[in-house]
Amino acid sequence: MKIKTNIQNLKNYKIQLRVEQAVHEFMKKKGYLKLDLPVMSPALIPESYLEIFETEFNYFDRKEKLYLTPSPELFMKRLLTQGIGNIYYLGKSFRNSEPNSSFHSPEFTMLEFYKVGATYLELAEQILEMMRFVSDKTPRSRSFVNKKLNNSIFYQGKKISFDKWEKFTVAEAFEKFAGIKEKELFNNKLFIKKVKEKGYKTKGFSYQDIFSQIIAQEIEPKLGINGYPAMLYDYPKEMSSLAKLSKDEKTAKRVEFYINGIEIGGCCEELNDWREQETRNKKQETKRKEYKMIDHKVDKGFIEALKYGLPDCTGAGIGFDRLCMVFANATSIDKLKLINIV
Repeated sequence: MKIKTNIQNLKNYKIQLRVEQAVHEFMKKKGYLKLDLPVMSPALIPESYLEIFETEFNYFDRKEKLYLTPSPELFMKRLLTQGIGNIYYLGKSFRNSEPNSSFHSPEFTMLEFYKVGATYLELAEQILEMMRFVSDKTPRSRSFVNKKLNNSIFYQGKKISFDKWEKFTVAEAFEKFAGIKEKELFNNKLFIKKVKEKGYKTKGFSYQDIFSQIIAQEIEPKLGINGYPAMLYDYPKEMSSLAKLSKDEKTAKRVEFYINGIEIGGCCEELNDWREQETRNKKQETKRKEYKMIDHKVDKGFIEALKYGLPDCTGAGIGFDRLCMVFANATSIDKLKLINIV
């Protein structure tokens, strides 16, 4: 890898700063407390669907493994159990074993926030409100074609209005865009049979692997392309290790949202049953070992914190680089950066 300077991206970088300023202003207006958090931790929540970066602290004979945090969740939920109230973090997160692309970098900026007492659908509406606020505060988005866009931006020649969501449940999206019916989606055997008929390889792949592949190839490119951002909600429980389950016990209270086929972020009602969370963590830990992923220390203190009582809340995570890319009308997150590691 090498270091590359990109002074030609200065205009887009300044737009990113405007978006950042608008987000801070919105969060303050809504009563969220801004947090400054570590980006290294001696232990992590086990998650089998993402890999992490490992490093080491050395001081004379003392050596200790540390890990770059893939999200600030393990810190933020500790604070929530102590009654801190609505909080947000805007800073760096890290995920390994994923290739650089137009929409992803191993080091990225995450906007994560938690609202106490809100449902996942209520917080989704506040996310939409935030995007309206940002569009109003970002000159580039308002002056691309004219000065009367009103809650809208232009991205790659398309007008995107933040007046409402285009909504699909996951079951509706799988049937509409991939031809997989609800009864097949929520039955592992029927699901595997159907995807085999569609030509997908299934040997050696888990339900989660295949689900993610179909989402990426057949569904995501069709979301948020009709003039509004799209929200996809009510995910299978297998795809939601940290979310509360719905009454049907098949789906979880989770939302993801998209603009022009690009996943920007999502939210979910946070699981606050420490026993259930401990059970899920053990399953995720086992899967990490099966997949021969980095064997990091598991954050047992996270479960201890949940025992104090995590309030009913919904948490959101937004890929801030992607959000800024859209508001800057850029084709890649690299177009925002003054320095790249390539």
